[in-house]
Amino acid sequence: MSTDTRTPEAVLPEEPAKPTPPTSFAEEALRMGGKGAEEVRRMGAVDAADDQVETLFADKYRTNASPVHQAVWDASVPAELWSMPPPPATPEADVVMKNSLAVVRRHRDTKTILGEDGKVTEHVLGELGDAGYWGLLVGKEYGGSGAPFSRFAPFLTEMATIDPTIAGLASVHGCIGAVDPVQTFGTEAQKRQWLPELASGRRLSAFALTEPGAGSDLTALRTTAVRDGDEYIVTGEKLFITNVVPGRTIGLVCLIEGKPAVLVVDLPDTETPEFRLKNYGLYALKHCHNHGILFDGFRVPVTNRLDPVDGDGLTVAYHGLNRGRVALCANAAGTMRLMMADMIPWAKFRVTYGEPIAKRELVRRRLGHLAGLIVGCDALVEWCAGLLDRGYRGEMECIVAKIFGSEAQKEAAVELHMKTHGGRAFLHGHLFGDNVHEFLAPCIYEGEGEMLGMALFKSLVKQHGRRFFEPIGKTMQAAGLRKPNMLNPAHLWKLKAPLWEYSKWYAGQTIRWPSKPELPSLPREHRAHAEFATANLRKMAREISGTMRKHQLKLADRQCRMSELSSRVQSFVLMLCTSLYSGRQENELIRKAGDGLCRHLTRNLTGTRVSDRDLRDLTELGAAIAEGHGDLTKGVEPPPILMPYKQ
Repeated sequence: MSTDTRTPEAVLPEEPAKPTPPTSFAEEALRMGGKGAEEVRRMGAVDAADDQVETLFADKYRTNASPVHQAVWDASVPAELWSMPPPPATPEADVVMKNSLAVVRRHRDTKTILGEDGKVTEHVLGELGDAGYWGLLVGKEYGGSGAPFSRFAPFLTEMATIDPTIAGLASVHGCIGAVDPVQTFGTEAQKRQWLPELASGRRLSAFALTEPGAGSDLTALRTTAVRDGDEYIVTGEKLFITNVVPGRTIGLVCLIEGKPAVLVVDLPDTETPEFRLKNYGLYALKHCHNHGILFDGFRVPVTNRLDPVDGDGLTVAYHGLNRGRVALCANAAGTMRLMMADMIPWAKFRVTYGEPIAKRELVRRRLGHLAGLIVGCDALVEWCAGLLDRGYRGEMECIVAKIFGSEAQKEAAVELHMKTHGGRAFLHGHLFGDNVHEFLAPCIYEGEGEMLGMALFKSLVKQHGRRFFEPIGKTMQAAGLRKPNMLNPAHLWKLKAPLWEYSKWYAGQTIRWPSKPELPSLPREHRAHAEFATANLRKMAREISGTMRKHQLKLADRQCRMSELSSRVQSFVLMLCTSLYSGRQENELIRKAGDGLCRHLTRNLTGTRVSDRDLRDLTELGAAIAEGHGDLTKGVEPPPILMPYKQ
């Protein structure tokens, strides 16, 4: 509502808006590609936030030094960046993990995890706080146990085999909730104010970013915080906020003076006229609280603002997401183990035409393929968590983990788990029937998969574009060439300097002598997969650059092409990571599962048919798993068989 009390006649006409000069050639490219000023502004804001996140890392840990970037553009696959050995024990944190698992197992066995409302009870959350669960990622100086992420992530896999919701809440609290933003961007006073409470579990956290009109487009935020003395007055609405109830501590992304910012907000213990929850029916996340938040003049101290150096709220938001993406993959690895543990006893029990279906090739193939999906997730979790602990940003690597983990869980749930159980999968009380939305929803969490795939592509091409295509574009701008004609000598002369630099790079790619990567000792089949993936990642450089050259300023609109290229890069990365991980495992069935997944990926990438040998090896793997070998479901308690019949 306007507060202007002047009559219309007294209001002077606004001057025509002056065009805002672009802050980078990327923005000018969008303008020249036919984008409107508002879209250019928003895309520029996203680019700026991404650049600000990069500045948080030393040069050797930034995106252009990451394993994926090196493998594509530098034809370099340093073994030490692709194969992360298991981290050493952390006695204090390991005790916390052991005690936390014991708490959840006890409540699972007594069926007391959930209350009458179907949500994880406050009593269980409190017991986990006493065990130290919520402080695993908090530094010891602030009351936590300071677990390295490479210990925390596989621990989430184990927790997910008992209860995936509780495993997910640890990620919400410690990765994307208030813990990571305060630890990374908070002042010492802010850390001492909030981290001890968050570590103890006296206050649990959530992250309030999504709005009714702001999801993948984070520049569409509408929630505002207006300063009034020593306080901000917050007004706006948030949606789909996991783990939010009165009394939580949340990281709130809002607009302050038109720019994204993050406020750490202690919500009151009860709803007020200024703070209310919005309730709605939601099929997913049914065992934890998920609400919208309505702020109407809600006051927050100015000292609660997180103030990243040379950054804004989007910088804070982007930083914490990578851990959450790896945690999602870790949760998927545990959830799929639950599915496998549920499939095996049913396959032995269910008899068709006089024989248990565990002896049928189709069921054995499903178990063998499921093993490959699990091992792929395990490999990505170990790799990405190790990179984050070493200090790498890990943007592209963590995106691969998130997309594969969520898509693998979806495939496992529908194509493997549900189809094996048949009609019983839809019974109340069945693992699939009760949790189908939980199994599918991770495809949306932490960014929808295909949107993230395009974000990976954008990160992958940024440096190449700035190095070669941006100078060409700037020269075009200076010469007034909107659409240069490469058959026109005058145009070629004006562009000769940047075109010469690009031509040298392209020629180097064309005549480069192929060399085998320096890989660790691996079984023959795993080495073949690793070499195949490495060689094809190298080849992607020319194809990606050719796509940039072909579409030029229109590339931003070629979403399908970007998505397809990104998907292939992801598959090669997954294959390389899985072959290196599974190839060094002592367990023979884990090695075979990794080999099976890599063969599956190779067929998809090359368009070749499955061979009899492929099918034989996969079904033999499934048969061994059905007999309890391989340790993939060791310690996992299978759900009971529903509606058993007399055999």
